[in-house]
Amino acid sequence: MNRNIAIGAVVVAATFLLGSVWFVMQGSGDDDQFAQCRSSTVAGDLGGPFELVNAANETVTDKDVITAPSLIYFGYTFCPDVCPLDVDRNASAIEILEERGTMVTPIFISIDPARDTPEVVGEFAEVMHPRMIGLTGSPEQVKAASQAYRTYYKAHPAVDDEYLVDHSTFSYLVMPEIGFVEYFRREVTPDEMADKIGCFVDQL
Repeated sequence: MNRNIAIGAVVVAATFLLGSVWFVMQGSGDDDQFAQCRSSTVAGDLGGPFELVNAANETVTDKDVITAPSLIYFGYTFCPDVCPLDVDRNASAIEILEERGTMVTPIFISIDPARDTPEVVGEFAEVMHPRMIGLTGSPEQVKAASQAYRTYYKAHPAVDDEYLVDHSTFSYLVMPEIGFVEYFRREVTPDEMADKIGCFVDQL
């Protein structure tokens, strides 16, 4: 599996609509330790506890996984082009941060548990970045994690056992003991993402 490969085309949901996630601009509050880093935030709470399965087929919680600043992406390994490109961008940002002496954990959460077994997710994560944590789970576990982060996903009808999954494409910066602090859209470059994440980490 090549982390830069893109096979065919995929239809991805208009992730800024459909009630999945609604964003508003935020003013800088005096009690916000990350105020100088923020450009926007969500309306209402986002993020929270989850229980999923890792590549070793072990059930883990968010407390087990988010032990350092973490960058979370929801996607699926059979995604032809969008997920590989987004996750590759995230991995590149993580590498830039590593070069600067900042360690951030990349996390990939599958929204296609029917095909993304722990082994499949583990192989995908390892190819994308050696420290990336791949997570999957039962349909119920995946749905609960997705709802916590207000992501959207919907599988298309299968044709000869093959199908695409529409899904949101935000990446989420999460801090241990603090939770969600920022999101990133697809158009953000690796350098821009690294700079922004670095700002948040520096405020810890």
